[in-house]
Amino acid sequence: MRECHDVLGIGFGPANIALAVAIEESGEPLRVRFLERQAAPVWQGGMLLDGSDIQNHPARDLATLRNPRSRYTFLNYLFEMGRLVQHLNLPLRFPLRKEYAQYVAWVAHHFDDQVEYGCTATEIDLVQHDGAPAYRVRTESGAEHLGRALVLAPGRTPYVPDVFARVPDDRIFHATQYLYQVAARPAPAAVVVIGGSQSAVEILLDLGARFPEATVTGLQRSFGPRLKDTSPFSEEAFFPEFVDYYHRAPQASKDRLDRELRPTNYSSVDGDVLERLYTTVYEQRLDGRQRLFLRNNTDVTAVEPEAGAVRLRVRDVHTGVTGTLAADWVVLATGFRDLGPGPLSERWPPLLDKVAERFHVDATGRLLVGADYGLAPRDEREPVLFLNGLCESSHGIGDAGSFSLLSLRAEKIRRGLTARLRAAAPAGRRPLEALS
Repeated sequence: MRECHDVLGIGFGPANIALAVAIEESGEPLRVRFLERQAAPVWQGGMLLDGSDIQNHPARDLATLRNPRSRYTFLNYLFEMGRLVQHLNLPLRFPLRKEYAQYVAWVAHHFDDQVEYGCTATEIDLVQHDGAPAYRVRTESGAEHLGRALVLAPGRTPYVPDVFARVPDDRIFHATQYLYQVAARPAPAAVVVIGGSQSAVEILLDLGARFPEATVTGLQRSFGPRLKDTSPFSEEAFFPEFVDYYHRAPQASKDRLDRELRPTNYSSVDGDVLERLYTTVYEQRLDGRQRLFLRNNTDVTAVEPEAGAVRLRVRDVHTGVTGTLAADWVVLATGFRDLGPGPLSERWPPLLDKVAERFHVDATGRLLVGADYGLAPRDEREPVLFLNGLCESSHGIGDAGSFSLLSLRAEKIRRGLTARLRAAAPAGRRPLEALS
């Protein structure tokens, strides 16, 4: 008979790595297996730009907020790598992104015996195993894995605006693939970057430095790149108390809070990065050889792939004036989809297509997600399913792909897993027997 794991996790990025750490440090005898589509643990591999830093305090790592004594903290990683003193001497507010990526991979490798890399999950359904329901996950290779509980952490789906989605062309790609695409292509003569986010501006600056002879154009609908709200009062949205407050709020209040807090994380840019962009454009104009341009208040109305370039038809959102831009590449720094009923969202992660209807939704069609990140099954006898790193619509902006609350969320999920698995244990068995 095939083995049925107590916990089957899909994805082994930071969210489920933090969960693996929390489970290990709890001492609970859970049989755990993670399936990861990448061949090795890589965090934000397409955006590890030279000089770019993370956007959270380094102590908001995979373990510290949950357990400051953990061996898996960023500080202990630096110590074990022999870089602690040198790192503390860096004239930086936040660590370099590439160093934090190395930290994430270092932690992940401690759990290599629990992870199957190069394993892409393609379908989830329910089966009976040993007289009890279990999740079956099929993979691209045809293999099947069973779990009494499922933790879904595949990362959020990149958002591709409809005008680009209707015209598939490999010269148009999302920002998450940026460095991979750069490495695979000859130097461009012209590139257009869509969006006004931190990633968009970082890519504009990187393109300008990497290809000094290329014309690089940043295009966005708003008046210009906006300064990120880093007020300490706004940053309290990344406190665990706010997560609980947001989760209890009615939907109208959630919508209002989302609007108020949006500049803390979306369509906004750190001050030092904005200053670099503005100074770069100014200096190029001063030298009489501008290569980096900003087209603000501009929307793309059509995409026309041609043999030599991708042609974009554009329109000023205020004056209606139209024009065209041609580019060798178009980089979509357009963010990610959230869960929900809106036109820019998805009702649930695509992997849940075969089982989503088994769970309760609210009046708007949103999945009901508990405080412990578990879904609410219509039939209480069904095995439990948790969403890890996908719950901004139910738990607030602290769940928006940020490290800020990662370790605390992992602990909530761990406790929820243990409690629900014990509650589902067959009659006559002691709780820990059911998990061993």
